[in-house]
Amino acid sequence: MVSDDPEYYIEGVLNKDKRIIAKAITLIESALPLHQKIARNVLNALLPRTGRAIRLGISGVPGAGKSTFIESLGTLLVNQGHTVAVLAVDPSSQRSGGSVLADKTRMEKLSTAKNAFIRPSPSGGTLGGVARKTRETMLICEAAAYDVLIVETVGVGQSESAVASMVDFFLLLLIAGAGDEIQGIKKGVLEMADAIAINKADGDNIQRAEFARKQYATALHYLVPSSPAWSVKVLTCSSLDPENKGIQDIWQTVLDHREKFTRSGLLEKKRRRQALDWMWALVEEGLKDRFKKNRSVMEQLPGVIKAVDTGRMAPTAAAEKLLFSLDNGRTVSP
Repeated sequence: MVSDDPEYYIEGVLNKDKRIIAKAITLIESALPLHQKIARNVLNALLPRTGRAIRLGISGVPGAGKSTFIESLGTLLVNQGHTVAVLAVDPSSQRSGGSVLADKTRMEKLSTAKNAFIRPSPSGGTLGGVARKTRETMLICEAAAYDVLIVETVGVGQSESAVASMVDFFLLLLIAGAGDEIQGIKKGVLEMADAIAINKADGDNIQRAEFARKQYATALHYLVPSSPAWSVKVLTCSSLDPENKGIQDIWQTVLDHREKFTRSGLLEKKRRRQALDWMWALVEEGLKDRFKKNRSVMEQLPGVIKAVDTGRMAPTAAAEKLLFSLDNGRTVSP
């Protein structure tokens, strides 16, 4: 049951109550206007308690072992005294809206750790699989004093640009031995990465992983990095290594990046830019929502769709007709 008292959520989040944290995130993800209003009040009250966590985005090709890697990294961090929140965005069905939401099953060890919180969220069909409310969820977790936030995306695709706009450090997780690795990764994705990790570098795969590492290191010389102040690192790792050496090296790379960006003021500048990008994304989303609820648009839409479908009207003319009809119609109340 959803409470209509913002203080219930505010106090629960600040007291690190996992049950109420989960409820606050459910409130944020709700599309009901009343829930959205309460969520805004909760977020505004919690905002001063946010901004201190390390925000790490992780993506990679299917089969790269993202969940296993995140569990190993999260367990390592918890053992070092960190508090870790994992926001795993699952693919939603375009037909039913259903979602697998199996990350807690895949991260069984981490999900039971006292200082870890795992929140699987359906993508809802949004750009590349990044959940619509992931940014707000990050703020909730930061206010609850989780000092490392890990955002896992569905896979390599359009989601990288979305996740890169909300994290401090973007890690691309890849594997070797899958053919021509470099051709399989888009240039833009490599340019967004702050580090690349070749996973599953164990057993018979060690040599292939090292060869892939050298390939990517060479390729990066010809690409524009995400920041001129940072040289993209290419590393290898294995979630099966009992000493976690490769994963520790990756975490140290994240810390080195944070120290350099904090000292130079680049981290603050990056987060300010991200906040503005977030605002415009919400404005665009709101305009799209109002467009779909506009009375005049709703009245004309069936006829316009039929005209485009039968070839009697060009899509450009149809779009213009619907956009201009916005001036004549009122938004339908939800």
